[in-house]
Amino acid sequence: MPSGWHTQDPASSEGLPLKKGAKALLEAYYRGGHLPSPMGGFLDPLRVRTESDGSGTVLFECSASSLRYELRVPKASRDEKAAVKAAQEADEPVVCPRCEPARRLRRAGTHLVCPRCGVRYGKPS
Repeated sequence: MPSGWHTQDPASSEGLPLKKGAKALLEAYYRGGHLPSPMGGFLDPLRVRTESDGSGTVLFECSASSLRYELRVPKASRDEKAAVKAAQEADEPVVCPRCEPARRLRRAGTHLVCPRCGVRYGKPS
């Protein structure tokens, strides 16, 4: 609840959520393609964040308007986590099952995280 004379909640420092056509945007982002902006131009990625539930959030900036948008990336499925675990046990490079070209997962605290989409895939062995 706002306090004092303010009648609105403070604006978020994050971007506006990209909800319309989010599935197509996610597919294009996984492939490394250019994402069209709702304001014209393209969306340039600024930051990738891992959420507490294992999903990811990518913050973009519009090349035409400088508005910021965020795209929510769903958390890993059981099949994706199993594929990562199998790669670990086989001593193969552990890569993100979604991103193309494949990105190696990085250790972030006690988890393995994709640096491109921010999704958490499990714990390092």
